Amino acid sequence: MRTDAAANRERIVQVARTAFGDNGLDVPMSEIARRAGVGVATLYRRFPTREALVAEAFTEEMTTCAGLLDRALADPDPWRAFSRVIVEVCAMQARDKGFSAAFVTAFPHAAAFGALRERTERGLAELVRRAQASGDLRADFDVADIALVLQANRGIRLATPDETAAASHRFVAYLLQSFRAGAARPLPPPVAVPFESALR
Repeated sequence: MRTDAAANRERIVQVARTAFGDNGLDVPMSEIARRAGVGVATLYRRFPTREALVAEAFTEEMTTCAGLLDRALADPDPWRAFSRVIVEVCAMQARDKGFSAAFVTAFPHAAAFGALRERTERGLAELVRRAQASGDLRADFDVADIALVLQANRGIRLATPDETAAASHRFVAYLLQSFRAGAARPLPPPVAVPFESALR
């Protein structure tokens, strides 16, 4: 790739990451091209579909998230590992609407991104299993409840990013207390909320 073409590609990715992060994944491709200072045809030559651009824009964040799950799975304390992941994923979501939407969206034609996403889903399920096996996480918690957590956390939008982050942190702390076993009371049955629809 020529130097100018490589620079165009990197600029498109940076603009897309910012636009998706600020406004979600529905930002028009033409608007991304305009902000990046390239023609729409140039954008589509580099990224033939929105899916390809979203996957490229958030691969770094998804890799970070997968690494977070790997570290949590190496933690010998199941409750601490589970709690840390819930706290950190919700904090990432509060900071970046685009990544949180990408995190729960299936990209069937973006193999590398999809593999990272599947890895995180398997990690989440294993963290839930371990925390329940240790007796720390209530037995009726379902891995699908994580999608409900993300839906609820998404609704926190205050005047500034710092206020949003602080409110999200407090909200998640409340939720984690309700997830603890011990004084837990029976819940209604879990709702099957697919990750793909959790933030739409």
